[in-house]
Amino acid sequence: MPPINYPKDTILSFSKDEEMFRGVVKEFCDRYIAPVWVKVDEEAAKDPMNIPLDLYSKMGEQGLFAIPCSSKFGGQDGTYTMATIATEEIAYADPAVAIAVYTLLNNGWPFALQVFGSEEVCQEIIPEVAKGRAFFGISTTEPQGGSDIAGIKTTARKEGSKYIFNGEKAYISGVGEVQKLPWGGGWFLVARTGGPGHRGLSAFAFLARRNGVLGKGFHPTIYHDIGRHGLTTGGFILENFELDAKYLLGEENRGFYYVMEGFNLARILVSAACVGAMKWLLERAAEWFKQRKLFEGRYISSFQGVSFPFAELYAKYEAARYFVYRAARLADKVYLEKDPTVNPRDLNVPVALAKMWAPLAVADLAEEVMKWYGAFAYTKECPVYRAWLGTFSYAIGAEGAQNIMKYIIARDLLGSEYVRA
Repeated sequence: MPPINYPKDTILSFSKDEEMFRGVVKEFCDRYIAPVWVKVDEEAAKDPMNIPLDLYSKMGEQGLFAIPCSSKFGGQDGTYTMATIATEEIAYADPAVAIAVYTLLNNGWPFALQVFGSEEVCQEIIPEVAKGRAFFGISTTEPQGGSDIAGIKTTARKEGSKYIFNGEKAYISGVGEVQKLPWGGGWFLVARTGGPGHRGLSAFAFLARRNGVLGKGFHPTIYHDIGRHGLTTGGFILENFELDAKYLLGEENRGFYYVMEGFNLARILVSAACVGAMKWLLERAAEWFKQRKLFEGRYISSFQGVSFPFAELYAKYEAARYFVYRAARLADKVYLEKDPTVNPRDLNVPVALAKMWAPLAVADLAEEVMKWYGAFAYTKECPVYRAWLGTFSYAIGAEGAQNIMKYIIARDLLGSEYVRA
């Protein structure tokens, strides 16, 4: 029996297929992820290239990647809501969220590839991602910053049937995975093909390693993160790296608009990972409350200094769930149901609300749970700190800083002319 008496929910209801899917994912997580997540986090903390490749292979076999992608491209013919459910459940099983982030990247960005890529390119990349043999994430951040997409400096110069890339990317997930997975993979990468500003950017299905062969002119490095171990973060320098022109996504110099849509899709799943970790943290808190006594045998949750913050943080969890699944349902209407009454811009505010709210909520919850645990939380024997460090990466701003989310909300509600500096 769960340590929390969750209320019945008639608003966030799920279909029988969705509930069955959640059960299958949970069963997989209970068997393969929950027993090993601490070991994965600990070993990769010592060596970031200690990637759980066998686990990712099992996840591919289970159909946990490319969930919303068409079976025509090797995907699972699922919905974006199902991808959201999978990400939430995996983050509950791995609250350090490395495995969940690997999952969300290999669902959100292959789906963005399907939206903007040619059939030939999708047929090549998505099946390998779906099988767990390749990685496909996002590469926009550069040493000078991440939020200023319009300021990207990496260049892609077209010569004949190829683009020649020069520049540097930083704080990119999957740099190690691309090197170690059987097929390889790459990123939804944005580079400058035209003049300054956002209208000079193009998007590419950038394959650093293809069919086991690393491209010439790709020089990677791996960072040592403070948390979220088991998924590598790194950077790379490109020196005259050649890529066939067929890997251009959509039209040249329209990449800014494509990646903004991609970020909306990815941010839903990022927020879902935060929700899954929040649920795990809430349940660890409840278990602690029911065993920890002090001052003549009183449960610590009998003190309002504990129970009131718990209630407030639970409210934040419920709000985060609502924001996340509202955005996921809307993404299904836009991209899968092709509902003519909605368009990609309609996702801006719902997604920004989810991404603004969920990372800060999970960071607040993790910090408070550590305080409730007291000195035990400051030891490696207590796994709560792993969730704290892992999820904090999204409070810092991965996949979009919090102030960018606030700007998007204000811009779309008030009009850009009233918030532009």
